[in-house]
Formats: sequence, C-alpha cells, structure tokens
Amino acid sequence: MTKQFILTDDGLKKYEKELDELKTVTRKEIAEKIKVALSFGDLSENSEYDEAKNEQAKVENRILELEAMLKNAKVIDEDELSTETVNVGSKITVLDVEYNEQVEYQLVGSAEADPKQGRISDESPIGKALIGHKVGETVAVEAPSGQVLFKILEISR
Repeated sequence: MTKQFILTDDGLKKYEKELDELKTVTRKEIAEKIKVALSFGDLSENSEYDEAKNEQAKVENRILELEAMLKNAKVIDEDELSTETVNVGSKITVLDVEYNEQVEYQLVGSAEADPKQGRISDESPIGKALIGHKVGETVAVEAPSGQVLFKILEISR
C-alpha cells in the first residue's frame, strides 16, 4: 500500500520548489562537476569524480523521494478546516498544565514536521493526543518523561 503524505498548501509549494531546484539547477551543477572531474583523467584515484557521483546519487534519490511524495500528497484545504476540533492543519494554543505555560503548535503531516518551528506531526504523541479534541478540553499526552497535561485554549486555521 502506498503511503499518503498529508501536506499543507505551504508544504506542497515548498516541496514543489525543492524538486524544481534539484531538477533544473542542482543536476546541472553536478553534471558540470563530473565533467570537470573526468577531465582529470585516471578515475581509479579521482576523489573529485567519486564525490560528484555520490552527490549525484543523493540528489537523484531525493528527486525520486519528492516525486513519490508529491504524487501521493493529500493537500489540506485550510479554508475548510474546522475550528471546532483539532485536525491536521489546525493551529492550536494549549496550556501546559504543570508549568502553566502557553504553547502554540500547528498540526501537520509527518513530512512537514519541524518541532523547533512549532510544527508537530499528526503521528507524534502530542499530535495523536490532540486530534479530535475541542477548546476547553484537557488532554493527557504520554511523553518519554511521563504524562503531560495540555488544556486546549484555542483552535484556528
């Protein structure tokens, strides 16, 4: 079964841009590096050639990965998101009950997750716990450090 990738519109644009950059710019740069390395002659001890070929393989793998992701992407229509319950694409303000600290998250698909930017995966412990809940509800999250309680203060698009 093919994995479906849930993306926001911003995530879709980001990955389309990356794919375009890899295909149009990076491929040409690597081809030029290979051409230069080949001009050095003997390939048996040509580290520039080996390095360029390794870089080429990584880029081609990333291109295949992005093409598969975009082919199987389900884009969240943020205009149709409910602000009644937490869903993928929702922006959520929660209160960490223990520390009395407000935290803001955006719930995204795993491909877009970036916890340092407050973008958490729907497959993460916090994401799984928040999905389907409403403003005012307190949710228990099983974290590596133990149970954490979050009270949902706001849900927005």
